[in-house]
Amino acid sequence: MELLNKNILVIGLGISGISTIKALDRLGAIIWVTDTKTEEELKDVFTALENIPIIKRLGVSNFNLKQIDLIVKSPGVPPHIPIIQNAISEGIEVITDIELSYRLKISNNFIGITGTNGKTTTTTLVGEVFKAAGLSTHVVGNIGTGILGELVCSNKEDIFVIEASSFQLEHTKYFKPRVSLVLNLAPDHIDWHGSYENYINSKKKIFLNQENKDFTVLNYDDPILRTFKDEIKSNIIWFSTNEKLDKGIYIDEEYIIINNGVEAVNFMSYKDINILGRHNLENVLGCIGICIAMGIDLNLQKSVISNFKGVEHRLEFVDKKNEIKFYNDSKGTNPEASIKAIEAIPSPIILIAGGYDKSSSFDEFIISFKDKVKAMILLGETKYKIKEAADKNNFKAYYIVETLEEAVELAYSLGDKGDHILLSPACASWGMFNNFEERGKAFKEAVFKLRED
Repeated sequence: MELLNKNILVIGLGISGISTIKALDRLGAIIWVTDTKTEEELKDVFTALENIPIIKRLGVSNFNLKQIDLIVKSPGVPPHIPIIQNAISEGIEVITDIELSYRLKISNNFIGITGTNGKTTTTTLVGEVFKAAGLSTHVVGNIGTGILGELVCSNKEDIFVIEASSFQLEHTKYFKPRVSLVLNLAPDHIDWHGSYENYINSKKKIFLNQENKDFTVLNYDDPILRTFKDEIKSNIIWFSTNEKLDKGIYIDEEYIIINNGVEAVNFMSYKDINILGRHNLENVLGCIGICIAMGIDLNLQKSVISNFKGVEHRLEFVDKKNEIKFYNDSKGTNPEASIKAIEAIPSPIILIAGGYDKSSSFDEFIISFKDKVKAMILLGETKYKIKEAADKNNFKAYYIVETLEEAVELAYSLGDKGDHILLSPACASWGMFNNFEERGKAFKEAVFKLRED
């Protein structure tokens, strides 16, 4: 794809937007940027880009697009905003960074990982296995590293392990990974996509362009994913934590079994895995599926998996004070993710939850507490919405606060020896924090400030 002297508009100046601008500069494009923030609000961003010529349209939601050849939007920018609708009506193509990356370097070395939950852990683990195997590997995408910045400096044989969000996949057209993985599906980002069906359809784009030489790894335990079978043209590798499969990766007693349809191999005991929770077992099985598709040695896989300690902000052990343990699960940005965190952490739990409202329902979230959650502390935009779900489902041990620091202090005061204080918000961080990483770091700082008796 030739971009020299093309007028390319970048919408949004987050991590992917900055990475895109740097890549476009190397490719000789005429770069336009727009953001609803003002230049003063973005001064730190432009300091990092000060040597790149940029045409700016800032502090506006729309402008005349007659000179624009292509738009690359940051993943979180909603598709229904005026400037994107205007572009579509004028026949200007709107894509995301992973689509542009594929067009610039059509290659069989893209690995795409998506799902509602578990993407970051699985993407990180796959990257660790590949690197241990001696493969030149870039771990990019929704994990916090813009793919385009890495791609323009890469070699032909380099592999890109991409955490692909529904936001990124929504505006793809030709993107085709060599191996795709869909971990699970649950309602999420309905406010952005408009419906659960639209959300599911965006996830499907990770495999729809794949061919019979490619591979798709799917969670057999997810009933929605099983319905995808007839739409998939690639080779399916199923995995399951609940069923013994005739062909695929599954659990038999305490062992992970790899069955190629002819021979069943005892791979390793799941008790040798060092990350908490049944959902993390699913993440490991998904990783194994990708590595099998890529021909990675089983013993090497086993070594990396058994030594993997997880990722920051996902069921991360923070500290222990007065025999009370603190866990940071700021990556729990939807009810399903937080349900899995509650399942993974031993009881009794004091839960800190709440944040930005993504039009989620919290009934199942409250029901999952059973006898494990002894108290819940709520904050953020959704605090009263979650309170209503708690009242409806007869959970009365809740408290409402205004700040995360208050929540941590209150949780500690309520705690007894042997309790587990868990930040797993079931909501996005926006409105109070810029992202889940900032929220997780604030939680850890608040924990470290607590004084032991």
